[in-house]
Amino acid sequence: MRAPPLAILFAAACPLAASAQAFPTKPIRIVVPFAAGGPADITTRTVAPRLTELLGQPIVVDNRAGASGIIGTEAVIRAAPDGHTLLMATASVSAINMVTYAKPPYDTLRDLQPLTPVMTTSSLIVVHPSVPARTLKELVALARARPGQIAFGSAGVGGTLHLGLEMLMKEAKVKINHVPYKGAAPAVVDVVAGQITGMFVDLPVISPYVRDGRVRALATANPARTQHFPDIPTAKEAGFANVEMTNSYSLLAPARTPRETVARLHDAIVKAVGTPAVREKLLANGSDPLTLSVEEFTAFIRKDIEKWGRLVRETGIQLER
Repeated sequence: MRAPPLAILFAAACPLAASAQAFPTKPIRIVVPFAAGGPADITTRTVAPRLTELLGQPIVVDNRAGASGIIGTEAVIRAAPDGHTLLMATASVSAINMVTYAKPPYDTLRDLQPLTPVMTTSSLIVVHPSVPARTLKELVALARARPGQIAFGSAGVGGTLHLGLEMLMKEAKVKINHVPYKGAAPAVVDVVAGQITGMFVDLPVISPYVRDGRVRALATANPARTQHFPDIPTAKEAGFANVEMTNSYSLLAPARTPRETVARLHDAIVKAVGTPAVREKLLANGSDPLTLSVEEFTAFIRKDIEKWGRLVRETGIQLER
C-alpha cells in the first residue's frame, strides 16, 4: 500500500494546528461570581487590559453574583470548554463551597481547569468609626455587653469572610450577628454608612476606606502583619491565635479545555500579572501578586480544600441549597 502524499498528511494536520494557533477567535468573558466593586471584580479589571493586549481580543467582565459564588461558577462550568469563558475564583469558590454544602454543587478539580492564581490578600477586621471599640479585644467585650446588637456583614454565607467571623466567635466564645450580602462591595457600603457594625473584608476593597478614616481597622486575620498596613496588629497579637486566614484570587477555565489553550491562557495571565504597571496596581490595591504553574495551582487548590474542610468541621457549618 502506497504511503499518502505529504501534501495530504499536511492538509489533515492543518485544521488542528490552525485551531490551536487561532485561539482566541472572539472576546474572552471572565465571569466574576460576586457583585461589581468587590475585590474579585477589582482584581479582574486590573488584569483585563493587559490580557487584552497579550491575547488580541477584548476581555468582557461578567458579574454574576449570588449563592456564595455558585451561580457564576456554574455558568462557567456549563460554558463551552474552548478558553473563551473563564472564572475569577476566590477561596470560597475554589475550595470552601466544596466543604460547606452537604451536597457540594460542583467539584472544582473535576468540573474546572485550574490556570493560575493572580494574587493573595490579607483580610482586615473593620468597624464603623462610631463603634466604641479601638481594638479587637474591645470589640469582643462590646459584643458580650450588648448581646444581639453587634452585626457583621460578609460576601455570602459560607465564604471566607463569614468563616473568619465564625473563627472569631469560636475563639472568643461570643455571639455576633451575621448579615450575608451578595458580595463584599455592598456589605462595605453598609459598614461605611453605619448600617452594620463591621465585617471581615479583603484589603483590595477596604483599603481606601481605612486610609481616609471612613472605617476603623482593628486587626488583620493574616498570620503576619501586612506590608500594606504594618501598624495594624494581627488577631494573634490581639489575643486570638486561631483567627487566621488569607484569601486567593485565581483564574480557572471549564474542564476539558484543550491543553494548548490552557497553556496559552496560563502564559498570558502570568505575563499580565508580571507586567510592572499591573503589579504596581495590584500592590496599590492591597494585593500580593502570585502566579503558579498549572500543576502547582492544582496542588494548591487540593490543600486549600483540606484546610478549609478542617475549619468547617470545627465550626459545624453545613449549608443546603
